[in-house]
Amino acid sequence: MAEGGDAATVAHEAGNAVQETPKAEPEKAAAPAEPAPPAEPAEPTVRTIVLTGHGGYDKLSVQQKPQPKAGKGEVLVRVKAAGLNFSELMVRQGLHDRMTKPPVVLGMEAAGVIEELGEDVSGLEVGQNVICLAQTGMWREIVAVPATNVFIMPEEMSYEEGAAIPLSYLTAYFMLFDFGNLRPGKSLLVHIAAGGVGWAATQLAKTVDNVTIFGTASASKHDAIKENGVDHPIDYRTRDYAEEIKNISPKGVDVVLDPLGGADTSKGLQLLRPMGKIVTYGSANMVKGENRNLMKMAKTLWQSTSVSPVSLVKTNKAIAGFQLAHLTGEIELVRSAFQDILNMYKDGKIKPRIDSVWAFEQVAEAMQQMNERRNIGKVILSPEKEPTKPAEGDAAPTSPLKKKKPSLFRRLSKRASRSKDEGEKKDEVKNAKKESPIKQEEQEKADDNKATNGHVQQTKLRARLSGGDPNIEDTDKQTEEKVDEAVKEEKKDEAPAEEPEKIEVAVENPAETDDAKAAAADVVPDDKPVENEEKADGDASQEAN
Repeated sequence: MAEGGDAATVAHEAGNAVQETPKAEPEKAAAPAEPAPPAEPAEPTVRTIVLTGHGGYDKLSVQQKPQPKAGKGEVLVRVKAAGLNFSELMVRQGLHDRMTKPPVVLGMEAAGVIEELGEDVSGLEVGQNVICLAQTGMWREIVAVPATNVFIMPEEMSYEEGAAIPLSYLTAYFMLFDFGNLRPGKSLLVHIAAGGVGWAATQLAKTVDNVTIFGTASASKHDAIKENGVDHPIDYRTRDYAEEIKNISPKGVDVVLDPLGGADTSKGLQLLRPMGKIVTYGSANMVKGENRNLMKMAKTLWQSTSVSPVSLVKTNKAIAGFQLAHLTGEIELVRSAFQDILNMYKDGKIKPRIDSVWAFEQVAEAMQQMNERRNIGKVILSPEKEPTKPAEGDAAPTSPLKKKKPSLFRRLSKRASRSKDEGEKKDEVKNAKKESPIKQEEQEKADDNKATNGHVQQTKLRARLSGGDPNIEDTDKQTEEKVDEAVKEEKKDEAPAEEPEKIEVAVENPAETDDAKAAAADVVPDDKPVENEEKADGDASQEAN
């Protein structure tokens, strides 16, 4: 019992001890981390051609810009093709009168697909193929355009044709039918007939019966413009187009479309028949080369005609000026004209010609194509086209790193310096005979110096062999013998004597011997006076010339 009780007591105490042992507190669970705020979605961007400044092709670059949004009354369009016009070349060079300060996005016409409609837009649907017009900003992958400037494309029209029609055909339409009042039986002069506006004007003029069309273009483009409707193609590079027109139509023409300016405006005014009209719509003569040419600008402005109303009254002629960009407030007039143009396309009366399609990254090459007048028809830019390598033989656009042509002042200075150098050489040859005795005397002095230097070297050699001072003459016979032997050994290693060397050269190269004889003949010995010094000088001058 006692043992059992003791055991029970021990167990009871052990149980109390266990109960008294403090229990380890469970580790507190880590507080759940606060959820990170959702990252703001990156703002979508679109590839955009940006004009960074006025100048050469290097002022154009493709950049990522924020995607535009469709505002009230606007339509968001994904661009499939965009048109390139001569006005954009002038803007790049800083010549256009409606310039926007760079950086700026160029482009006035495009074709694509509607992706979004803004508020208060009716008559259009998402997914429709459309043509867009704007003051600028069309050279983007996605553009926001006022719905009033958007036109539904005909089903049979391609995106490239849609981008080629607006500016060229609207410009030609207003000049021919509003200003020109073109009627059956009239005649017309179209400059740059292979360009975008020239091509459009020819087709639109042919919708009027019995219209005679004169068109200027380089000879290589004559077949193309004749096929388009030009009756009399003229190569303006080799012929005077005014004389050619007068030979065919002595009284001149009824309408002149002038994109050139300067002297050509005056010439076009002289070509007009009574009741004729000239419509100016550009100054292409100012654009010469890649960069702005101030001399070309000044010349074009100087040659521009100045006409008084009295002179127009006396000649019964009219002058008009047109630029589509200045019709911003006449949207109904523009929409009405463009609808007529689209109807002509549907009827098969007009069809734009696409010269070439370029990727956005090749906008410089596209501009060069137009700047050098190599295009026949419209030049198009496409954001979906992959850049291609230029074909072999095609001229690449001027690189910004390309060495620029020296200025006129530098070229004249270099030419003057070159002439001076040539004159100095002639003077040297002319005075060769006079200087010959002096050169001979100098040669003799050089030989004396050579002999003196040889003596000094022998003296130093004697001193080195005798172990004495090089400035003290060694009289020891044994040392003298050593010196003589050393000198003999050195002579064995030396080059052959001068005379044998001359003989050897004379045998191997007879031409040099003849030159040596001629030179020797020109040398006048000191002890022999010149009998006719003037004759000698004359011979030297003739030889120099």
